[in-house]
Amino acid sequence: MQRRRLLQLGLGGAVVLAVAGGTAAWWTPGLRDGHFTPEGRAAMGALARAYLGDALPPDDAALNRHLDLVDALIGALPPAVRDELGLLLGLLTNAPGRLGLFGDGTSLAARPVEAVRASLQAMRHSRLSLRQQAYFGLRELHAGTHYAQPEAWVRLGYPGPLTI
Repeated sequence: MQRRRLLQLGLGGAVVLAVAGGTAAWWTPGLRDGHFTPEGRAAMGALARAYLGDALPPDDAALNRHLDLVDALIGALPPAVRDELGLLLGLLTNAPGRLGLFGDGTSLAARPVEAVRASLQAMRHSRLSLRQQAYFGLRELHAGTHYAQPEAWVRLGYPGPLTI
């Protein structure tokens, strides 16, 4: 191997390591120790408003209760599932991830609910199954958590399960 080629490989390796290290330092996780980071909570709050719409009362207290329940559910998931969800939330809390999933790098919390809802519908109808899976997984997480609560049953007019 010639010296010039060896120097080129060394320089290329240094650039790759610098980019990887910079990306790792810049990356904002959505979950830490199985629970929301502040950024992850803000992203999930925006998604909750978009997914649940009028089913979720408009006050912040209702949103916080919902996010506490989702956080507790995530904490109870198996570690492998939590890790995958953490990666997805990491994408949602970082501009390049949002750009890939939603086509817009703007923070979810800074976007109007209708814009988030439109982006979610684009994910739902995407040709890429990975985007569809992300849409449906997040939807089921929010809808399942919300509609499992007796407070939601009252708003729906559902009297609750029958006593046998």
